[in-house]
Amino acid sequence: MVVVLVILALFLAAQTLLSLRQFSYVDNAYQKNTISVSGEGEVFAVPDVGTFTFSVTVEADTANEAQATAAERTDSIMSFLTDQGIEEKDIKTVGYNVYPRYEYYERALSYPTPEGQRQLVGFEASQSIQVKVRELENVGTLLSGIGERGATNISGLSFTVDDETDIIAEARAKAIADAKEKAKALAQDLGVRLGEIVSFSEGGNYPVMYAQQEAYGMGGDAAVKNFAVPAGENKFVSNVNIVYEIR
Repeated sequence: MVVVLVILALFLAAQTLLSLRQFSYVDNAYQKNTISVSGEGEVFAVPDVGTFTFSVTVEADTANEAQATAAERTDSIMSFLTDQGIEEKDIKTVGYNVYPRYEYYERALSYPTPEGQRQLVGFEASQSIQVKVRELENVGTLLSGIGERGATNISGLSFTVDDETDIIAEARAKAIADAKEKAKALAQDLGVRLGEIVSFSEGGNYPVMYAQQEAYGMGGDAAVKNFAVPAGENKFVSNVNIVYEIR
């Protein structure tokens, strides 16, 4: 029985070693018999949505007074936006702050160094709102209007495509076609034939924006005037990498 068990153990060990050698051979052969190519696709699209952010900032003696004044100005701007056809779903608060304001005074007669003293001088309330504009021809009117109604800062104007699904798919298709053409040319130069695709990866699919602008208004007499804001074009880029088996 002992002899039989020893022979069986040696047989199983030999079979395991043979399997490992075959696996290693196949794996190395697979690694050697492939080529990798990359492709890039670009698609240009005219933006159909604009976004910008504005803030209303108010200073007052008390926190309640600062908040009330800021709310009054914000309500005026919101009413204006609604009258201009902006829907509630396209208006979003992105920041709200209320904090005290202090000033520091130095008593020069203190010895050996001047001693600082902090004094409360009031409160500041600030609210930031992001607006999405679907009628791009109205962007200039909106920027002028909110400046005239007390917006203290208008920034971050950008133009995008609301639904990028079809555009990204088109850019990806172009990138794949580009990679296939490169693979065919490379196979011909190497004197081999292309086999199955063994792996695929995709990167990119990001928009490159053009004609973005920022506008700043201080409200009142310093409000920006109505002006044209060109949206330009956005470039969408897709990058792919394809690994082919070669024969």
